[in-house]
Amino acid sequence: MTSLPWDDTLTDEEREVIARGKYGQTRGLGVRPVVLVIDCQHNYIGADAPITEQQEHWPGGGGDRAWAAVRVIESMLPAARAQDVPIIYTRNLQKKTIQFDMVSAKAGWDHSRTIEGDPGTEIVDAVAPLDGELVIDKAYASAFWGTPLLTYLVQLQADSLVISGVSTSGCVRATAVDGITRGFRTAVVWDAVADRIQLSHKASLLDLWMKYTDLMSGDEADAYLRSIGAPAG
Repeated sequence: MTSLPWDDTLTDEEREVIARGKYGQTRGLGVRPVVLVIDCQHNYIGADAPITEQQEHWPGGGGDRAWAAVRVIESMLPAARAQDVPIIYTRNLQKKTIQFDMVSAKAGWDHSRTIEGDPGTEIVDAVAPLDGELVIDKAYASAFWGTPLLTYLVQLQADSLVISGVSTSGCVRATAVDGITRGFRTAVVWDAVADRIQLSHKASLLDLWMKYTDLMSGDEADAYLRSIGAPAG
């Protein structure tokens, strides 16, 4: 793979460490994938504008970089649907109160907008789920923590996860690592994820690639999804 997000950050010594350690080997995906679309909600995508220009209205939004990822996700979903590959969405929100939201104390914006029912908690129209596609609500970073996701994946007989969404260093990374630890072959679609801080985005993708998951582009994910047969029901 070339021109990956971290390419401009590594020293020659670090490149040698990666090469000598044989990090970043490709594991490959199986034949029964599930596409995960992580937290593509108005609160975390925001407006399609430079991040600081939209931050007053969407303080947790990723701005134009998040929308670039959304457009890649939007281009991938038809391939999954054409092959009957399940798509599972997540939403990060609170039920009725933010009293137990341990994340809110780390950010000063109005977290009452994360309570279920607020328009900010809804998934943006560009990648909104179709009827029959699962949406899992969660309160913490990993889509596995305190949710029925693992049960659904077992029932679907899934062997692989194709992960997209936001944010790279938060909910995407946590979900990807938890997916690997639960035995799923996992790939993160590197141009279908985004973060508010580019350093966090690049470092997280580098760590995931080196030690945990495969990485693929949106075009590669599209080709992979189109190459497999429809999973058995």
